[in-house]
Amino acid sequence: MLTPTKVKIDISAEIGTVSGLLIKPVDATALLVLSHGAGAGMEHHFMQALAQTLATHGIATLRFNFPYMEKGKGAPDRPKKAHPAIKAAIAVAEAHAKGLKLVAGGKSFGGRMTSQVAAADELGPIKGVIYFGFPLHPAGKPSTDRAAHLKDIKLPQLFLQGTRDTLARYDLIEEVCSDLETATLVKMEGGDHSFKTLKRSGISPEEVLEKLAKETAAFAASC
Repeated sequence: MLTPTKVKIDISAEIGTVSGLLIKPVDATALLVLSHGAGAGMEHHFMQALAQTLATHGIATLRFNFPYMEKGKGAPDRPKKAHPAIKAAIAVAEAHAKGLKLVAGGKSFGGRMTSQVAAADELGPIKGVIYFGFPLHPAGKPSTDRAAHLKDIKLPQLFLQGTRDTLARYDLIEEVCSDLETATLVKMEGGDHSFKTLKRSGISPEEVLEKLAKETAAFAASC
């Protein structure tokens, strides 16, 4: 297990500074700017486990807290704060990349916010966008409205989606991805929105993380 390096990310005088954690394996080929989901920060066990598993596949990661999480506030940031945080994190990642390919994305909310920055063509040096469970709609309210901006993204996009995800009914995410020239959809069989599987599936948490990391590494290599 690699020990993360603590970094500080200065967003702006108005928004302030947030914390970041950089993991950079010696054999890294790419660096992923990894945003967290709405309910848990960069040190959540899934984020930690994902970053460590990605490192074994040659993918460095820069995790960071959005401003609301840094301050311990419950409500996720609006785009006017979340977007600048992502762009500031990318700038820090670029300073640490030293020739590594840069990709960006995140878990649920973090991935969605990254997609909005991508749709505005403001991701700078980023070569591809990765969604670890894109939150296509609220639970129990299936819709594709949140995907409208995805068609404006010029970069390659990787969707890693569980088949039991209550925030993205699988047939709907298939429909969305089929209409995007830049999209690759990977089915995470039996996974819910947190990529947890039922015991009867026979798929372990470690196997899920390995597949997420393997697909991420393959995607980054193709960008």
